[in-house]
Amino acid sequence: MHSPKRQQLVEQELLASYESLYRLAYTYVKNEEDAMDVVQESAYKAIKNAGALKHGDFIKTWLFRIVINTSVELLRQKQREVSSELLQENGEEDLYCDFDTIDALDVLSDKERAVIVLRYFEDRKLQEIADVLQENLSTTKSILYRSLKKLKIKLTEGDYCYDS
Repeated sequence: MHSPKRQQLVEQELLASYESLYRLAYTYVKNEEDAMDVVQESAYKAIKNAGALKHGDFIKTWLFRIVINTSVELLRQKQREVSSELLQENGEEDLYCDFDTIDALDVLSDKERAVIVLRYFEDRKLQEIADVLQENLSTTKSILYRSLKKLKIKLTEGDYCYDS
């Protein structure tokens, strides 16, 4: 059942939250064009599925979840493309040593990254993050602390890969 009222509320929240949604997407895909694509695809999905939204109070949480899922889908699609290209090459290069293209968030799982981004980049409360991830509050806190520990380790370790 498609509700014009819900669709209008979703459209209003999309416009009001565009910058936050873009920043969230950007932290996953790490370039402007892909982040814009993610937000556009997410907006399409949100408007198309506005009737499925049960509570109007959770529109922003719902939108964050759509952006996260769409970002992860894009990254998986790109990873498959890169993997198939690498299979066609015969060269043996160590992809794991290219620290120039890996930033600290890359050591985190998708869920861990979402917690860090929503908490520190988007200044969201832990309960709201728990709602976005469909986790309970204590699990979300555990994910946050584990993620911070991983980031600290990543940011304080050296580039061991370049030691010869």
